[in-house]
Amino acid sequence: MNLSTFLRRLAPLTLAGAAFATLATPSFYGTVYEHQPDAATLTRVGRVLFFDRSLSASGRMACASCHDPAHAFGPPNALSTQRGGPRLDQIGLRAAPSLMYRAATPSFSEHYQESEGDDSIDAGPTGGFTWDGRAASVHEQAAIPLLAPNEMANTSPADVVARLGRSPSATAFKAAFGPHVLAHPDLAWKGLLLALEVFQQNPAEFSPYSSKYDAFLRGQAQLSAAERRGLAVFNNPDQGNCASCHISAIRRGVFPRFTDDGLIALGVPRNRTLPANANPAFFDLGLCGPLRTDLRQHADYCGRFKTPSLRNVATRQAFFHNGVYHRLDEAVRFYSLRDTQPDKLYRDAHGRPQRVPDDLPAAYRANLNQDAPFGPQRGAKPPLSEADVQDIVAFLKTLTDGYQPAR
Repeated sequence: MNLSTFLRRLAPLTLAGAAFATLATPSFYGTVYEHQPDAATLTRVGRVLFFDRSLSASGRMACASCHDPAHAFGPPNALSTQRGGPRLDQIGLRAAPSLMYRAATPSFSEHYQESEGDDSIDAGPTGGFTWDGRAASVHEQAAIPLLAPNEMANTSPADVVARLGRSPSATAFKAAFGPHVLAHPDLAWKGLLLALEVFQQNPAEFSPYSSKYDAFLRGQAQLSAAERRGLAVFNNPDQGNCASCHISAIRRGVFPRFTDDGLIALGVPRNRTLPANANPAFFDLGLCGPLRTDLRQHADYCGRFKTPSLRNVATRQAFFHNGVYHRLDEAVRFYSLRDTQPDKLYRDAHGRPQRVPDDLPAAYRANLNQDAPFGPQRGAKPPLSEADVQDIVAFLKTLTDGYQPAR
């Protein structure tokens, strides 16, 4: 949801109180904030809020704790999932994603129709924010960590607003929205999320398109031999086929975000370091639960997770929705071995090799994606050689922002 849409949705709101009674008829905002901050002001306030640890129950966790700008707005460590809660001792189910390159993400749809050259193609479940697409916008997504018990652990929006009123951010927030805004928790809550949303849509910080690959697309840099080979395997539909989901080409004049925003089932190994997985009956099924509840009856959706952007992927230290891998080459190698040598990937609770994905119940294994490089039977030659894996890794490193072309 963009800024204008959000502001239109605020139009029905009214507030009692003399502080708001003398306002002129609202125009752009369509609501009764005392002040109407512009995008630059919202960006500044959103940045302040993003780094404010006092908005959490622990007083030690901010949005930036899991989404560090020095690490492409992703985790600053190799933990599979980050620690949160009132005492920072709770471990969640899923890896914290990068917040970069998300402004163009569409809202979730079960029947997404947008394909290069043919908009009639039904791409299936697509879009939304978070690993299961349950948030329709950055605005909605920003609320999740503030209220999640294993993250910032506030009990309600009013709880967040109360913390905001006592925080160092209060001065900037009131300067932006008006001196009495915190006296109206519902409106303050919406303003807080709006500021975080607008901050995360700031292209200079969140969508700079400043990688070596971008310079290559602009004709300002050349790829090395290994990077060129990696790109070729990445794009080859009969080999890596990575670009089928992680789009690498300029489309309609827009540089690639390296995601099609789809949700697919990969069958990555169970991460047995996560406390929830100590229960052998528990499974994180992504699109059909447990965190998303509206599609739990769709058995064909079970095991599907959002395709993340691969931009800045080489800066990460935990990969896939459960953070099961901690090296980029391991993540790439998974695609080659899942079907051909599964016993190298999957282990039961006692460490014994398994021949089938161990984090997806048998009833849902038909949901597993079978497009290349998946598909070859067990014992067949892996579709990616070790040299191919290393070349793909070399290419993926060209997607890290901050590249300075030689002059």
